[in-house]
Amino acid sequence: MSQLIAGVDEVGRGPLAGAVVAAAVILDPNNPIEGLTDSKKLTEKRREALTIEIKEKAIAWSYGRAEVEEIDELNILWASMLAMKRAVEGLSVTPTFVKIDGNRCPDLEMPSEAIVKGDLTEAEISAASIIAKVCRDHEMVEMDAKYPGYGFAKHKGYPTKQHREALIEQGACPIHRLSFKPVQNIIRNMG
Repeated sequence: MSQLIAGVDEVGRGPLAGAVVAAAVILDPNNPIEGLTDSKKLTEKRREALTIEIKEKAIAWSYGRAEVEEIDELNILWASMLAMKRAVEGLSVTPTFVKIDGNRCPDLEMPSEAIVKGDLTEAEISAASIIAKVCRDHEMVEMDAKYPGYGFAKHKGYPTKQHREALIEQGACPIHRLSFKPVQNIIRNMG
């Protein structure tokens, strides 16, 4: 039997708000997908189209996540590891090997390898990068409707000038990461 290789990547380590979302994808070598690369190098429209194709053609795919409370409790690195582990554990097919984007691997049941900039060189990781980004971006659009005034639909929770100004004006909302220094500093200055 040929190896079942899962690629794993996460999105959302840098934002001040929202969950960190990971994805795991096992691609079908007999059903290739054109144009896979680092999700940040693709337009939103292209990511959306590729997400549909990945979900249709992959042998298996899954999301894993760590919520804001887990990020604040564990720290962003360990929350990211947890999200990636959950993504792998959520696959409907158990991979024989896992390729992780980055410089360390979560604690998994099967052999794995961390590959720095793997989303540029490994199709499985690229696919995971794309569907994770699309999932998280959609969530942040929903959060923009739930918590208006912060601009989540536009900046996706990253610390832009608009986001920092909104934090100063409105304070933190329930999806802000209270353990992150910029959020702490703004809250401290308000109080």
